[in-house]
Amino acid sequence: METRQRSVVKAVLWNAIGLCVMAVVGFVTTGSAMIGGTMAVINTGIGLSLYVVYERVWDRIGWGRRNV
Repeated sequence: METRQRSVVKAVLWNAIGLCVMAVVGFVTTGSAMIGGTMAVINTGIGLSLYVVYERVWDRIGWGRRNV
């Protein structure tokens, strides 16, 4: 089982990558760094929250795990 701290660190790092990608996509799509950045921040906030919940739910599901 993962600790909550590990789940949060993984989520933050993954979302930092997503933030950068979304900012570039938003800028290329809209031509505006402000709009692209705003889109990226909103997307990252939502994604981070959902990812932490998703990881914690899956951490409680034993299906597909093997005891080593």
